Amino acid sequence: MDITSLNNYSLTNLSKINVLLGKNGSGKSTLLKKVDTELTVENLGEVSYITPERGGNLKFMATVEQNSSIDQNWLRSQKRKNQWDQYKAYSVALFRKLETLVLREIEQDPAIRRNLEHTFNTIMDKINNLLTNIRIERTNLGDFEIFLREDGSKIESSNISSGESEVIALAIECLAFAKGCTAGRQNILLIDEPDVHLHPDLQSKFLVFLIDLVETNDMKIIIATHSTAILGSLVDFVDSRFAILENKSTSPQFKEISQIYKTILPIFGAHPLSNLFNQSPIFLVEGEDDVRIFQQAIRTSQGSLKIFPCSTGSINNLNDYEDAVIEIINGVYDNAQAYSLRDRDGVAGEIVDKPPVTRYRTACRNAENLILSDETLANMGTTWANMQAAIENWLAHNSSHVKFNSMRAFQQGGYDRKGFDLKQIRNALMGISPSSKPWEVAVGQVIGKIKIGEIAIDYNEHKICNYLGVKLSALL
Repeated sequence: MDITSLNNYSLTNLSKINVLLGKNGSGKSTLLKKVDTELTVENLGEVSYITPERGGNLKFMATVEQNSSIDQNWLRSQKRKNQWDQYKAYSVALFRKLETLVLREIEQDPAIRRNLEHTFNTIMDKINNLLTNIRIERTNLGDFEIFLREDGSKIESSNISSGESEVIALAIECLAFAKGCTAGRQNILLIDEPDVHLHPDLQSKFLVFLIDLVETNDMKIIIATHSTAILGSLVDFVDSRFAILENKSTSPQFKEISQIYKTILPIFGAHPLSNLFNQSPIFLVEGEDDVRIFQQAIRTSQGSLKIFPCSTGSINNLNDYEDAVIEIINGVYDNAQAYSLRDRDGVAGEIVDKPPVTRYRTACRNAENLILSDETLANMGTTWANMQAAIENWLAHNSSHVKFNSMRAFQQGGYDRKGFDLKQIRNALMGISPSSKPWEVAVGQVIGKIKIGEIAIDYNEHKICNYLGVKLSALL
């Protein structure tokens, strides 16, 4: 679906659930309000906007119910405000309307009426499934009361957490919208910042709730948010799209969540306002071996090395991953940083940065060459002189070994520890060393010790910093 009927605004390639990411001031709310006020597409059904600052208390207020029932223009104007301090009182009034809509649905549809499991209690279950510590129950007056799950005692709405209050109000409005949709028409629910006050886990549960709604009702949802946790919750839902709004763009193009985004989005899972991402920026590497090296380095550094390694699968994917990371960073975070690392692979010179991604290239040919740095050999309980003697002995007794020719090429090439392609013989090298450690662990421990100062920074020949290079060593 495309929306192109807005004055100077458009949204293209919409699906059932659509996420609009962007920083504060990027124009997300403005765009949603444009859809709410100016949308004129063929076959248009219901359109409703949910304000981002949903204030108040979950207490019934007769004046709010009366105003919202009698004057729809008043209601829509209140909901378009960035802050509405009576929103949750409206949610309680809407709960009453929701019950009426459900009972009318049961009364008018014989198939639903025959389904004895379809009652208003099943609708309440959808709300209660979002709640861990409390539950709501209907009262005879048509509203609801709140009880602790632990002991069944009643609790006042003013004493529940802001997240619990928030998700109850959101769930009621979404359910009421779904029940009020016009079948066969374009019904669009616009939710502005549903992540407010919601822990990432609760954000994820709320998105599961929304997926169920769009799969069982004739409706589409557009969500404006700062939260990559919300987008990350949609990675396996095929009818989801996302766009990143930058510099008050007026024409976001929504796209599918590709495999690249499925890989990196969990790393961006924390709400950006928590600043957790800035504390441990994403560190793109070529493969799982590199991930294991730097995971070990982080452990050895006792948390001093603050990066989050992420495998791109191969060198061929690194550029695409960098572009995806840049898109997310620029669209969501302020002054964030990311990193990527490539093997040297015979390429001369340093690699140019792609801000905000700082790019690195090892000074040695591959990560495997780090095995033969002086410090890693010492960590494995040996020296290069002893290792070289062990290689000579291995060559003298293993002429039929599948890696014999590769090992001999290493020998005949003058034992170029830094520049020879050691990928093919890394396991053989580890096998003739006195260490039982996996090679990634041996290398990662040395890198972690550099970070905490147990190993000195030394760029002399065959030192690990010489193999890593000056630029990468400065990060570590």
